[in-house]
Amino acid sequence: MQSVGLLLISTAVEVLIYVVSSILLLGIGFLLGLFFVRKKFMQAGKDAARLIEEATRKAEDNRKEVLLEVKKETYQLKQETEREIKERKKAVEALELKVEQREERLDSLTKSLEKRSEALSLKERKTEEKEAEIVKRSSKVEELISEQEKKLIEVSGLSVDEAKKQILERVEENIAYEIAGLIKDAEEKAKIEIKKKSQSLLANAIQQYANDVVNEKTVSTVNLPNDEMKGRIIGREGRNIRAIEASTGVDLIIDDTPEAVVISSFDPVRREVAKRTLEALIADGRIQPPRIEELVVKFNKELENEMKEAGEKAIFDIGIGKVHPELTKLVGRLKFRTSYGQNALTHSLEVAYLAGKLAVEIGENEHLARRAGLFHDIGKAVDHEMEGSHVDIGIELARRYRENNTVIDAIASHHGDKEATTVIALLVAAADTLSAARPGARSESLENYIKRLNQLEEICNEFKGVDKSYALQAGREIRILVKPEMINDVEAYKLARDIRLKIESNLSYPGTIKVTVIRETRAHEVAK
Repeated sequence: MQSVGLLLISTAVEVLIYVVSSILLLGIGFLLGLFFVRKKFMQAGKDAARLIEEATRKAEDNRKEVLLEVKKETYQLKQETEREIKERKKAVEALELKVEQREERLDSLTKSLEKRSEALSLKERKTEEKEAEIVKRSSKVEELISEQEKKLIEVSGLSVDEAKKQILERVEENIAYEIAGLIKDAEEKAKIEIKKKSQSLLANAIQQYANDVVNEKTVSTVNLPNDEMKGRIIGREGRNIRAIEASTGVDLIIDDTPEAVVISSFDPVRREVAKRTLEALIADGRIQPPRIEELVVKFNKELENEMKEAGEKAIFDIGIGKVHPELTKLVGRLKFRTSYGQNALTHSLEVAYLAGKLAVEIGENEHLARRAGLFHDIGKAVDHEMEGSHVDIGIELARRYRENNTVIDAIASHHGDKEATTVIALLVAAADTLSAARPGARSESLENYIKRLNQLEEICNEFKGVDKSYALQAGREIRILVKPEMINDVEAYKLARDIRLKIESNLSYPGTIKVTVIRETRAHEVAK
């Protein structure tokens, strides 16, 4: 039991020791924790003090920098203000100086005006005095003049009006002689100068335009592959050659010339259609009247298109701008018209070019001059279809398609039928004369020949029932195609006689003219 008690006591002591040591350890730990915490607090205080000190120092530095900037800005503002004040002060001083100078000038002007007013008043007084003297003298002069007039009237026996009249008549007579002499001298000088100037202008214009002169012929030649083709062109009993001549209005000359057929016609359009028809027939080999008529219609249309293209090309080449489509076609038709053997389109282009050059030389509108020159002979394109001269027809066409009045004036006056009212019309007339006067440009006999053939056809076309008429064999034969529904066989003979009588009474011609009236009835059916 004693041992158990000792054991219990020792155990209790150990427990107590353990408890006491644990308490001591806890106390030591607590003290150490307090120490470290206190140390951390002290360190945090030091850091806070240091941060506060740094912030205070930075704030002080910033405050100093701001103060420096404010001082600088204040100084700069002060400098600018002082400079501005000085500039304004200078401006004010300059203004004051100007004002003073103006006041001085005004003072001087006032003084000069006062002096002038004094001088003017003095002059006025002197003028009044002079006027009074002049009035006195004029009265004396009038008295002397009246006395002299009385004496002159007594000596001459003439009144004042009669004397004045005689004096004026003598003066006018003397002056008239002098003026007439001066006018004559001036006119002669002007004529010389104008002649020199015009010769220079015309020579310059002609030199700048150097186009070849080509006379139009009235015959064309078609080459044949062999002489056998001549027989095929003539056809059985001459039906092919008659069909060609009747459809085209030309005269085919088949003579001893080897491998060639000559087409004769005064109308270039007909001649060209006949030539193309023959060439196509020869190439095709089918030479029959229906085929001939078909080709004639085809080439007539083809030639119309070519004339339109020729008109467009001429207008483009001459550079006159927009033109009415109908006028363009008429310009192209001039390609197949001649005037005294000269191609009408070539002549019109030449006149347009020369008129334009002359217009430039004298300061006129070149574009308008060229336009007037191109259209001056436009009436020749349809003069065989319309009544009247080509001038009247041209005026009507120009007005119909609303051409410029200057162009109309040039058309009306280029042959002198009407007096020109514009300078450009005069230039076109001069250019027309130049173009026609060029060596070899025209042939008078050819033109007369063509006119005679035209007149021959026109006489025939005037009769009722005539469909077409063609002058052949150089005007020695006229063939008339009549409408069978209007002319019967008996009336055909009467028509031939009437035409013969009218030709004899209206035309003068060498030799004889054969009149042939052709009445042909055709029946057509189409097999389907």
